[in-house]
Amino acid sequence: MSAEESTSPQPWILDDALQQYGSLIPIHVDEVLEKLQDVFNESFSQPHRKAVVQHLIQSYQRLPGTAMVRGFRVNYKRHVLTMDDLSTLYGQNWLNDQVMNMYGELVMDCVPDKVHFFNSFFYDKLRTNGYDGVKRWTKNVDIFQKNLLFIPIHLEVHWSLVCVDVPQRTITYYDSQRTLNRRCPKHIAKYLQAEAIKKEQREFLNGWKGFFKMNIARQNNDSDCGAFVLQYCKCLALGQPFSFGQQDMPRLRRLMYKELCHCKLSL
Repeated sequence: MSAEESTSPQPWILDDALQQYGSLIPIHVDEVLEKLQDVFNESFSQPHRKAVVQHLIQSYQRLPGTAMVRGFRVNYKRHVLTMDDLSTLYGQNWLNDQVMNMYGELVMDCVPDKVHFFNSFFYDKLRTNGYDGVKRWTKNVDIFQKNLLFIPIHLEVHWSLVCVDVPQRTITYYDSQRTLNRRCPKHIAKYLQAEAIKKEQREFLNGWKGFFKMNIARQNNDSDCGAFVLQYCKCLALGQPFSFGQQDMPRLRRLMYKELCHCKLSL
């Protein structure tokens, strides 16, 4: 049997992907071609072969019971992701809180003790209830011993990010739509001051400065804000430049899906 013939009746690569990821959402046709090339030790880069594999993937997704493994779960620490959660990474869906929070956990784990990612519900609670509403959220964390604090901001249908550089006393607002939410850094500054009093860290009472980061890649749709926020967090935590833009979002969504399933960031 030739390599080309074997791709159609035996979609074993796709079966493996379903077992590992619960769906074919993170699988790109080029990845399948590369695996086939490794197995059969011959090139699959010809346009007609790529078209055959692309058709196979599309056909496979339409088969009953193979498009998605409904009982698929990812469990990591206190986080549980279902297929409904992971599916928010598909296409132009809005990322939900479960995906945001588990990815934030992975960011923290890749640089232990250096960053703290606040739960996505933190800012709304702070905004509506003040410091008293969130003062217990860091009872086991000394945020002033961290280098960076990541605070995802979710207002109505848009995600943005506040990054606090603790040693530099800076509060920087990152927004892929470049909106200027002037109240947000002020809320965070007041929180930091109240936390400094409660934790008896008076050296952090003063000197905080707010900035809006404007020279960053901008989204050109209404759906990728959450993906931009998570990439900001990853790059900032790892000390990497923002070398991505709107055109990279399909690839980065697939990568984040895989990272969540592997419970580890791809560095």
